[in-house]
Amino acid sequence: MSQATDDLRGSLVALVTPMAESGAVDWAALDGLVDWHLASGTNGIVPVGTTGESATLTHAEHKQVIEAVVRRVDGRVPVVAGTGANATAEAVELTIAAKGDGADYGLSVTPYYNKPTQEGLVRHYGTIAEACDLPLVLYNVPPRTACDMRAETVAQLAEVDSIVAIKEACGDAARVREIKALVPDDFVLLSGEDAQTLTMVGYGATGTISVTANVLPAQMAEFCKAFLDGDEAKAAELDARLQPIHDILFCETSPIPAKWALGAMGRIDSGIRLPLVELTEASQVEVRRRLEVVGAL
Repeated sequence: MSQATDDLRGSLVALVTPMAESGAVDWAALDGLVDWHLASGTNGIVPVGTTGESATLTHAEHKQVIEAVVRRVDGRVPVVAGTGANATAEAVELTIAAKGDGADYGLSVTPYYNKPTQEGLVRHYGTIAEACDLPLVLYNVPPRTACDMRAETVAQLAEVDSIVAIKEACGDAARVREIKALVPDDFVLLSGEDAQTLTMVGYGATGTISVTANVLPAQMAEFCKAFLDGDEAKAAELDARLQPIHDILFCETSPIPAKWALGAMGRIDSGIRLPLVELTEASQVEVRRRLEVVGAL
């Protein structure tokens, strides 16, 4: 079995990038978040993905965040760095940089806005893999990108040695089952939809890259461990408790609710970059209420 089979299991957090009110990256808070996740049992750290506001970070900041996370993690869990872009050359550049920064894997989202064909996706990821041997996790999230990578395309890409996994967030949990039937046993499938993770692991996923783990890291780690240990009843019970949080963290564009929640918990400052804005007051009331119910506030 591949190294990815051992590494990419359980609860991996799609880490927010903490920022001061001015929008500057808060490096001390970033270290604090990593420490909290390691102490809480989070199984992997995923910096500068969508939840990390990668779209508004400069290339220099992108690299610096990865370097900071790698340094703080110090080999204790895998670091899966966001390396996707809608220009193939830029994705190659980010992937090479992430390897140089010490990341263990790259998370590469399907190109957004320009809507490539399935053949375009094959060539895009093939070009990245040829340019850099950093193990890649594909990321399919058509609600964000307007591009859906089909199961057959994933299977074709799984034949490339350095393409080892996919984060699936198409909105249909059954896609995991479709992919699983077509790929080698050591190709890893991860949930990209917190609310669907229980169903996805039932279909063969080995864990999740989670937004909710930002706010409830110990609970997400416990949920994933229960299922992977074969305790499906406990996993279902934990999942039921988590569903209201999964839901409310997407009441406005992610990561707006998650960053507000972490601010309310005293973990980070209130900074977020335009075009994203602060959580509305109406949503704040309900996010706070649900956090109080689960004991996070």
